[in-house]
This record gives sequence, structure tokens and C-alpha cells, in this order.
Amino acid sequence: QVQLVESGGGLVQAGASLRLSCAASGRTFSRNSMAWFRQAPGKEREFVAAISWSDGKILYAESVKGRFTISRDNGKNTVYLQMNSLKNEDTAVYYCAADRDSVVLWRTAREYDYWGQGTQVTVSS
Repeated sequence: QVQLVESGGGLVQAGASLRLSCAASGRTFSRNSMAWFRQAPGKEREFVAAISWSDGKILYAESVKGRFTISRDNGKNTVYLQMNSLKNEDTAVYYCAADRDSVVLWRTAREYDYWGQGTQVTVSS
């Protein structure tokens, strides 16, 4: 069992930056991977970024590539999402997810086994 807790969301103006954190606790796996998804009101949940816990491989959605950076701190069991140059369309609830045993990174939510409660990010103009 894994518990995930997101934090760091808030209300910012377009062009600003935010850093989201996802703290993981409970059982971990040697081939675990972590990801960020987001969901805007009335929209489906969409992939943002993923990182392999073991080897640090990274995957980004095209919509955030060059603006967002996913990273990890193994000692703190924490994954971060640094978001720069935020746009109105980035407004969403951001969710942290974990995959127990994947050796590759996935863009689909169904591949992930554990989810956090979400943190709201609102970008205003």
C-alpha cells in the first residue's frame, strides 16, 4: 500500500511559476514510477509528466515540454513538478500517481496503481 500527498498548488498569474510536491509513504517497489496528471473542470484527466524511480528516465506531455520539469528526491520519497511560464490552460487539479512495477513510463492513467487527493492550480490573466 502506498499513500501519496500532493501540495504546492495555488492561485497565480499567467507567466508565474509554481512547484508541486508529492510525498510518498508506505511500501515502495524497485521498479516504481511516478507521474503527474491534471484534470480541468469538465475535462478528462490528462498526462503531464512521469519519472522512473530507479533510473530517472523522464517523459513529458507535449503541452508542457520546455515549461515543466519533473524531478525526484529519493531520500525524501518525494517527486516534484516545477511549473514555469504558466498559462490559463494549465488551470486544473493536479494529481500525483504511482506505478508499482513498471519498467517503462506510461501516459495513460490506467497504468498507475495509486493516486493522491489532488492539489488545485489556478492561473489567471
